[in-house]
Amino acid sequence: MSGSSFFGIDIATRGLYSAQRGLATVNHNIGNITTPGFSRQVLEQRAARPILMANGTGMLGTGSEVIGVKRVRDEYLDVKYRTEAQYLGEWDVKQALLEELQVIYNEPSESGFNTVLNEFYDSLQRLSTDPSNPSTRAALKEKAVMLTKYFNSVAAHFEYMQNDINEIIYAKVQEINSLADQIAKLNQQIYSYEVSGNVANDLRDQRGYLVDKLARLINIEAYEVSYGKLPNGQDDMRFVITISGKALVDHNKVSYLTTIQRENKLNEEDIPDLYEVAWADGNRLVVKSGELKGYLDVRDGNEGLNGSSGFRGIPYYMRKLNEFVRTFALTFNEGLIDINGDGVVEDVMGHVDGYKLNSKEGDSAAGIRFFTMFDENGKPMSSEDFAKLGGGDIEEMYRHITAKNFSISSEIYEDPTNNICISSAPGEVGNFEVLRSLIDMRHNPYMFREGSPEDYIKTVISCVGVDGQLAMHYLNNQTAITQQIDNRRESVSGVSVNEEMSNLVRYQHAYKAAAKMIQTYDEILDVLVNRLGV
Repeated sequence: MSGSSFFGIDIATRGLYSAQRGLATVNHNIGNITTPGFSRQVLEQRAARPILMANGTGMLGTGSEVIGVKRVRDEYLDVKYRTEAQYLGEWDVKQALLEELQVIYNEPSESGFNTVLNEFYDSLQRLSTDPSNPSTRAALKEKAVMLTKYFNSVAAHFEYMQNDINEIIYAKVQEINSLADQIAKLNQQIYSYEVSGNVANDLRDQRGYLVDKLARLINIEAYEVSYGKLPNGQDDMRFVITISGKALVDHNKVSYLTTIQRENKLNEEDIPDLYEVAWADGNRLVVKSGELKGYLDVRDGNEGLNGSSGFRGIPYYMRKLNEFVRTFALTFNEGLIDINGDGVVEDVMGHVDGYKLNSKEGDSAAGIRFFTMFDENGKPMSSEDFAKLGGGDIEEMYRHITAKNFSISSEIYEDPTNNICISSAPGEVGNFEVLRSLIDMRHNPYMFREGSPEDYIKTVISCVGVDGQLAMHYLNNQTAITQQIDNRRESVSGVSVNEEMSNLVRYQHAYKAAAKMIQTYDEILDVLVNRLGV
């Protein structure tokens, strides 16, 4: 062949094809410069197999050949990115939801807890200056309603938020299943192409991009495992994604996740029918990180109570609100309070010990509780009906009060003039001993373990604030770490316009040179064929 007149044209043609393939690769890279997950591709080119000369003068080169196009990818950086992206997704969700929790408390503001509590006690103080004034008593009732509605509103918004998060959890599970399906299909396509020795660069990029998205949702590990040898001697590689050790995607098969409505509440404060996330085959799913973990922690977190996570989520803050209204109502109504911090609860005068405004000599204490709860019809409950809930047990009676159903009693609601009982004796209009006792309780530092009512709420709000700051701190750290790894991936796999332009010029010159070689051989052959025989 080396002696053929067309041998030179063969070499030049190979060079032409190599340059042409290089130009196509550059074109492909530039065309995908903004494609998410795309890895730049490079030509794998080498010298074609030389020919051994029969006369012993060595080997004769035969030009170039393209043996493949490979994508530039660092698998180690992919693993690092996906590991960190799980925590980024988790703290991104937690930080955003904790911000929402802080907004619900609405502190500090003109309609927050401190404002409504101050206005309530200011009304009590005004009543002490004119105990029999109907308008002052009516104003006190309105301020008490405002106080109870504050807790009703906060509790309702917590429930709305828990319900919204529950729906998001359902959607996230569907998204995980959808991504798993897409990855399994890509696995099959990649396997079909590569089993014959080809490399499915673009399909691998598509799969990697989907795995990156999946990593933000839930803790995964993604890797290729060898299932043996193919007939051509290559390793039979299969792509697997696992969640806490169990395969979500095993080559072209998917084990789906599912959501099941709970039959029993995890926390007493939960709304009914929350979703439990599990494997569709019935196995227990362990979610360790990712956006799904963030949503589950905020929805269910109750400092580890009832088997919940140790995170302080909605049930925890609901529980703290419930504890507040129960203790506050018990103290205000019954006068049961630890006065001096010795750990012993004393029985001082509470509202239930007071006498009606229209009481007469010989009447007994009214026994009216200022705060009770809404009944099943949404109406304020009377003191008598409220007492029946406990069956003689005061603590059991108040255990039925929650922030959501906290209310003034029907007696106060219907006739505040007569039923606000501030006198310690019947028929004494100017007597406000009970009122003084009620006002004194406000500043008792032993009403709650955290202190006074203001101290208690301040502690709860500070708690959510600190949790929010901590979440922001973790989020900033994870954002920086993940971004730094992604930048490294981009520096390795990203398409550089300058580099591609340089390659474009290089391949263009190679193409022109190869074309010139063909032209030169054409002229030589023209002389050889058409002119030497004349």
